[in-house]
Amino acid sequence: RDRNGEYEPKIVPKYQRNVTGIEEKVIALYAAGMTTRDIAEQVKNLYDVEISSEMVSNITNRIIPVVTEWQNRPLEKTYSFVFMDAIHYKVREDKQIVVKAAYVVLGVNAALSR
Repeated sequence: RDRNGEYEPKIVPKYQRNVTGIEEKVIALYAAGMTTRDIAEQVKNLYDVEISSEMVSNITNRIIPVVTEWQNRPLEKTYSFVFMDAIHYKVREDKQIVVKAAYVVLGVNAALSR
């Protein structure tokens, strides 16, 4: 607050509680593989606003139901084309280095929609 009522918040406009702009950026940074602490640091650098890594976790946890719903959606019975690829990584598992594969599958239906 200021005496003249001229204060304008930098992140969330007056009378608004939604911080979607920052939330979208936090989710995008998280999807790009950044840690919650790195994201909090980036928000501090970009907006000069401190948020905790716990707040970042709370924001990213809100999209989990949407992701789960997308992962469990019903697939079509038939696809005109199916493209499959894999990349292999060496990872530590049970105190050993093993090779794991990350698969990417893309289906194209008769309407040429992915």
